[in-house]
Amino acid sequence: MTGSAQIRDAAAELAMAYRLRWKRRRLLWRSWRKRRQLSVVVDRTAQITRGAILGFSTVRNEAVRLPYWLEHHRALGVDHFLIVDNASDDSTRDYLVAQPDVSLWRTPHSYRLSRFGVDWLTWLQMRHGHGHWCLTADADELLIYPFHDTRPLPALTEWLDGRGIASFGALMLDMYPKGRLSAAPYAAGQDPREALPWFDAGNYMIQKQKRLQNLWIQGGPRARSFFAGEPRRAPTMGKVPLVKWHRGYAYVSSAHSALPRRLNHVYDEAGGEFVSGVLLHTKFLSMVTEKSAEEKERREHFANSSLYDAYYDSLTEDPDLWCEGSTRYRGWRQLEALGLMSRGTWL
Repeated sequence: MTGSAQIRDAAAELAMAYRLRWKRRRLLWRSWRKRRQLSVVVDRTAQITRGAILGFSTVRNEAVRLPYWLEHHRALGVDHFLIVDNASDDSTRDYLVAQPDVSLWRTPHSYRLSRFGVDWLTWLQMRHGHGHWCLTADADELLIYPFHDTRPLPALTEWLDGRGIASFGALMLDMYPKGRLSAAPYAAGQDPREALPWFDAGNYMIQKQKRLQNLWIQGGPRARSFFAGEPRRAPTMGKVPLVKWHRGYAYVSSAHSALPRRLNHVYDEAGGEFVSGVLLHTKFLSMVTEKSAEEKERREHFANSSLYDAYYDSLTEDPDLWCEGSTRYRGWRQLEALGLMSRGTWL
């Protein structure tokens, strides 16, 4: 590369960094303004102690999923949950109020216009998450990582802290049953992996996004079954769910990417392995057919919702996502062997 080309590249990088700093400030300002959309249901944040690991989520009508979701993440080491209820009309709110380690807010406002709940959670993270490791996960996502069955989250975060690492990446792995989705009944409190024991092991495309320097991962049964003709429209599967939060940080798109950009560096740029985890995605429980009809009607889950009408229609038809290439889930060591997560140098 010539000297003039290097100068142009350096100038372009400085200009990009400047634009992203202003974008982050706009996102933080937007979240500060959206705080007025939240009303306190129960505030137990006085219980949060120094060094506590915090969980953040926006939920709607998740009374069936929440018992196991809370149990799973409590067992990992999450000390307190800060949750926004977006106009649930089932028993979600009553259930969460009864949980002694949950602080709850509610809002009737648009999920889509809050950047899919990110604005609300960013405000709570600004106010309560500064200096804490914060796990941001939907109610249909279960975090696992190497040794999670023997080493709780404080062991992982202590290791990350000791190396000056402020973020932890994970692949969102779609889980599904064999047979039609409705054929695998699920009861509140049950481990979703019992109802959804299958996943796609190898059909993933990965590219590094130049602008935010995050990994853009697509594939799995959604790309295979619903976006086979246009795979680049399939949902992205890479996330940065665990961050040592600072009040100046902001997620850009759900937990798929964050600012400042260094938080997205959850991979080894030299081609080696970096410690990472998996978010087991339990969207395809039996009630997904009913929920998909509601989501299509509400148009709150995608920026260009009309582009996903066929996706929702396919889900309401109660499809069978299993194929001959499906793999039965056996545990984190299996996922590591398949290259879907890595222990890196965390031994």
